[in-house]
Amino acid sequence: MNLAESGHCAEALPLLKRSIRAIADRDLKKRAGLDGLQCAMRRNPPDDAMEFLEILSREFPRDPEVLYVATHAFSDLSVRASQSLVREAPFSYQVHELNAEAMETQGNWDGAATEYRKIIDMNPLLPGIHARLGRVLLEKPQPSSETVDEAKKDFEAELEINPDNANAEYVLGEIAKQQSDLSTAISHFSRAVKLDADFAEADLELGTCLVSDKDFTDAIPPLEAYEKLAPDSPTGHFQLALAYGGVGRKEDANREAALQRDSAARLEAVKRRVALGLEQQQKDQAQPSPAGSTTPAPPAQTPPQN
Repeated sequence: MNLAESGHCAEALPLLKRSIRAIADRDLKKRAGLDGLQCAMRRNPPDDAMEFLEILSREFPRDPEVLYVATHAFSDLSVRASQSLVREAPFSYQVHELNAEAMETQGNWDGAATEYRKIIDMNPLLPGIHARLGRVLLEKPQPSSETVDEAKKDFEAELEINPDNANAEYVLGEIAKQQSDLSTAISHFSRAVKLDADFAEADLELGTCLVSDKDFTDAIPPLEAYEKLAPDSPTGHFQLALAYGGVGRKEDANREAALQRDSAARLEAVKRRVALGLEQQQKDQAQPSPAGSTTPAPPAQTPPQN
């Protein structure tokens, strides 16, 4: 650790890699992990970084210092990998995909759509790309009916390439629901649930559409499945109460209604705490610093990569 902290990383890394797993003292293990990670990130490529990140993340999953350092390490690794991709394969469809994802994080939906169309021109049968194009078209603020129709065709094209794409089925269900076409929406949501048993949102939307269609009996199984996946959702309890009430199960309906009220109250309490916390944070930041002192700016956050 002394070698690492004095800049002698070439000598320190082999020693840290051999010893870190055997260190019993948690403070020393954390220090060794952070020193090893810092040294590894100085190398190009930093192959040893993942070993230290794995140990730190497992041993100190809630430590703010570890989480902060890991955030920057993963960000740096991502940048280096993207630079390698551009350098090694500048004309590949993956570079266009990377550009599109970057534009999505910036809210440049038209630019992202252009990049995805370039990929489709290069390889029209590539799985996933039609769905991504459809997604960015729908992400545009207040998309026109023509844009929605174009996105719908992209998701349908995706299903022709990959019939097992549950997300494409789900989005087509959402489009049909917004167009008040309940039977088509139910059909798409049903296929999405069959393709992905843990697709909670699809269970909820399927059950909600069935409740709207007065098919309370068929609505109960997907809503019960959703409740198991999202037990704290007020919406799930509300829709299940309607379904139970529709088939005459008054006791179950009353139970779900009570759960809906309780979960809604808990959610509102969380929102109030967050709002108060943000308000207090703004007040603290607005207060002038004592004379002669400086307040460090918060670290810049790196946008998540898809």
